[in-house]
Amino acid sequence: MYTAAGQPDREQLVQRFAPLVKRIAYHLMARLPASVQIDDLVQNGMIGLLDAINRYQEGFGAQFETYATQRVRGAMLDGLRENDWLPRNLRRELRRIETAIGQLEHEHGRAPSEGELAAALDMSLADYQHTLQEARGHQILYYDDFTGEGDESFLDRHLTDDAADPAAILEDRNLRQSLVAAIAGLPERERLMMSLYYEQDLNLREIGEVMGVTESRVCQLHSQAVARLRARIAGELPKAAGKRKGKTLG
Repeated sequence: MYTAAGQPDREQLVQRFAPLVKRIAYHLMARLPASVQIDDLVQNGMIGLLDAINRYQEGFGAQFETYATQRVRGAMLDGLRENDWLPRNLRRELRRIETAIGQLEHEHGRAPSEGELAAALDMSLADYQHTLQEARGHQILYYDDFTGEGDESFLDRHLTDDAADPAAILEDRNLRQSLVAAIAGLPERERLMMSLYYEQDLNLREIGEVMGVTESRVCQLHSQAVARLRARIAGELPKAAGKRKGKTLG
């Protein structure tokens, strides 16, 4: 994998790890709407692979594949965000859902049901579930997307409040613990779905078979679960910022 001059042979490395890029692209594609093109994911992934090759300095074995996987997936997610393929009206509806979740959780001290959320939003249950279905792919969540060297943070990638400073807030490790607690506080079915999705790495169809529901219903549950997490973490932002400000002034 090195030239006669002792430099990494980029062409050979690209050929060797190109299948990795395609594998990640197809895995991610299963979580995205049909409007996203697989070729765009692969192209962005190849940019991430080249970046990984340029940055990595300690050989190209198993450790490099782990590193390259992170860079490739990050490049794909960055490309999706830059294209901003989610319609503005749907993005606005998702903000409304997250706000309603936060308000109802504060009022009742528990996770609101779909019926309660639909009523609070003045929507029929069918329309509410349709909105969740349409949000497929907007709420891509990986546990290791919180922070990374040279990468944007989880909150910068996922929260809708562009005025916030999530990268700085994530320096407080308590926020990670808040997410873990938020996942544990999800309704049982949504918690199971998240476990099957992110820990067991099952696709939507496979999760539907395990849970005895349709693939569309799994998609709805996923969108709702991540909306709950986003709402919970958004509620932690002022607390974390206040703690950091207090430390600075002290």
